[in-house]
Amino acid sequence: MKADIGLIGLAVMGENLVMNMESKGFTVAVYNRTTSKVQNFVEGRAKGKNIIGTYSLEELVANLKKPRRVMMMVKAGAAVDALIDTLIPLLEEGDILIDGGNSHFPDTIRRTQYVESKGLLYVGTGVSGGEEGALKGPSMMPGGSPAAWPHVKDVFQAICAKVEDGSPCCEWVGENGAGHFVKMVHNGIEYGDMQLICEAYQLMRDGLGMTADEMHEVFKAWNETELDSYLIEITRDILAYKDTDGEPIVNKILDTAGQKGTGKWTGIAALDEGVPLTLIGEAVFARCLSAMKAERVEAAKVFPKADTKIDCDRAAFIEDIRKALYASKIISYAQGYTLMRAAAKTYGWNLNYGGIALMWRGGCIIRSVFLGKIKEAYDKDPELQNLLLDPYFGETVKGLVPAWRNVVAEAVKHGIPMPAFSSALSYFDGYTTEKLPQNLLQAQRDYFGAHTYERLDAPRGEFFHTNWTGHGGSTSASTYTA
Repeated sequence: MKADIGLIGLAVMGENLVMNMESKGFTVAVYNRTTSKVQNFVEGRAKGKNIIGTYSLEELVANLKKPRRVMMMVKAGAAVDALIDTLIPLLEEGDILIDGGNSHFPDTIRRTQYVESKGLLYVGTGVSGGEEGALKGPSMMPGGSPAAWPHVKDVFQAICAKVEDGSPCCEWVGENGAGHFVKMVHNGIEYGDMQLICEAYQLMRDGLGMTADEMHEVFKAWNETELDSYLIEITRDILAYKDTDGEPIVNKILDTAGQKGTGKWTGIAALDEGVPLTLIGEAVFARCLSAMKAERVEAAKVFPKADTKIDCDRAAFIEDIRKALYASKIISYAQGYTLMRAAAKTYGWNLNYGGIALMWRGGCIIRSVFLGKIKEAYDKDPELQNLLLDPYFGETVKGLVPAWRNVVAEAVKHGIPMPAFSSALSYFDGYTTEKLPQNLLQAQRDYFGAHTYERLDAPRGEFFHTNWTGHGGSTSASTYTA
């Protein structure tokens, strides 16, 4: 009996995906560089199941039906390139290589071209949902060689998460690196969502003096509102979890955050595309700042906080925090979608924005009820430039603004850092301001570098230079980038 698909890399995600595939009726051949892992897996968790353990790549390939489908679940970077080079000589024209790791999308663009040049097909797919998602149904975002999709669609759509009407949280995203780009933006939005929740938590902990149990009740209530989502749900559960001594374990965890790089990549991509992805950028920097623990401890001694306690109607302020969190979350997604639109133009991808929201509705870390509203917005207007210009989101944000301003103002007055809440509000204020001060900035650029400027009383595309000092000549710089 030959396997329907092969999987390389039996770490947490790989192992759970194999179990998921087998449970949906597929026979899976598995391989791991440390072959003892293969033996432990097939003799343990996979015992008695349609899972074939193999102990070399040659044996793996020999056990696959044609066209062979080989899924790589190995560490992003050089390991993927090395594995591709080892596999290519073992495969035949039309066979399919699948990278299910968190690869950087430019690598996937390059690899798709390289693998196709060898007569094979390539798929770079984002897989989100963590350990539980991999086992029970992740969100999957495949891109790469379009000709590969009909051959992997049955497996991917069988194992992925499903929304209420049974729609799979997996659809073809686009050519070459499109799948991994969308997964990268998903992870960036995840950084933003997590930072926003942490800021709400800090406002309640430091500003309102609330206990973990009290905050557990708040997040429990919030999960019954528009904020209903996986991250609010797990925050609720984390706050209720007690250590062996009965104290909340969250209070004992060191406040330094790790990161694997996808949030940073999202910020860099935004800078490359000229998209103001301010909230996600602040979420990444907040993790960087948290890592400077020893310096922060010293700085806190030099600049002690006078009083972080906010004097207010507690219940009313908690509701304001909820509204500020929701408003900021809308901004984060608006920025993420703007980035995807810009990248689609740059790389020639035909992205289905409503479809992406559907893929994120289940299985993934940012899954939430809210994503259904984003799908509706893009179904109504596939060319929507910004979520804030959608009637539903526009009216919603208008109603949230007073609470949002109040929360950010109180945090600033009491020295409670709110980088994501406040940057989201600044973006909103900037985006909705008809006349920004960059007219002065263009004058400055023209003054010191003859960079030229456009005028309000002249057509767009006509450039002017002023001899500001009377000493400069009439020569201006030949490039102008707004």
